[in-house]
Amino acid sequence: MIITRAPFRVSFAGGGSDLPSFYEKHGGCVLSTTIDKYVYLSVHPSFHANETILRYKQSEVVEDIEEISHEIVRACLKKGDFKGIEIHSDADIPAGKGLGSSSAFTVALLTALHSQKQEEFNKESLAQEACQIELSQLDKPIGKQDQYASAYGGLNFYRFQKDGTVTVEEVKMSDRDKAKLENNLLMFHIGNVHDAAEILAEQSQNNAQADKEQSLNKMCRLAEELKVQLEAGNVDAMGEILHENWLLKRTLASGVSNPEIDSFYEKAMTAGASGGKLLGAGGAGFLLFYVQPEQQEAVRQALELDEIKFAYDKEGAKIIYSTEG
Repeated sequence: MIITRAPFRVSFAGGGSDLPSFYEKHGGCVLSTTIDKYVYLSVHPSFHANETILRYKQSEVVEDIEEISHEIVRACLKKGDFKGIEIHSDADIPAGKGLGSSSAFTVALLTALHSQKQEEFNKESLAQEACQIELSQLDKPIGKQDQYASAYGGLNFYRFQKDGTVTVEEVKMSDRDKAKLENNLLMFHIGNVHDAAEILAEQSQNNAQADKEQSLNKMCRLAEELKVQLEAGNVDAMGEILHENWLLKRTLASGVSNPEIDSFYEKAMTAGASGGKLLGAGGAGFLLFYVQPEQQEAVRQALELDEIKFAYDKEGAKIIYSTEG
């Protein structure tokens, strides 16, 4: 048996510029961190060699890989010519909450399958393969930031080149500054589940519009500026940049925000947050705010939402157990 895990991510600035419809024309960039919330996958041979068994939020038992309903599992198993295995999936947070869960699942599964075959792989090859499966093979209208974040782990700046290649740069901060950033970020669950693909598909179509291109170019510059400020020790710049990025992101597609989200955001800002954003494509999931310690209790009371405590993940996708040692 092999058990793997892959982290979810929190994106701070630049999200949306990782869509091919934008970066193939302009190049894109995102600054994000992975957090200690994970998807877990276990893989081992099936008792009946002719059966492939899946256990996630539903169960599947098939003899033909083509019969698998879960499209990511079907694509990964076909690519690796797998059959006669059993796969179990669990996660710290449900899917559809804006934390890159779908791509984390893909990365965790690829880690397990390559390990099952004792094949060599690294963070870059995992990220590339996950992108190839989700964007090219399954034609999902999504970007590349989630796959790279989950594979690499850590606080990183990602640059998406026009030719489709991706460069990964660690955001270098002192331990004290990292601790301050972590302590001043509050994440709240607003409920519901969004259809990221639908929102991103609309955004991808909108990216051809001049005003949307202008907004994404500004969001890229904010991601670049955030990297500079964090590395210079100006951690409090996070609040203002989150706010500017959110104002721009709200203009990209109709489903990004709604009156309820806008109301929560306004309450948090009035209570003392210096900036924030909705995580993920939009419409549901989690709100993230940068708040000084002396205002944090006021923000919690103003929102009256479930707060999700989190810390950094520094490792990315990894094997956490193997009967092979």
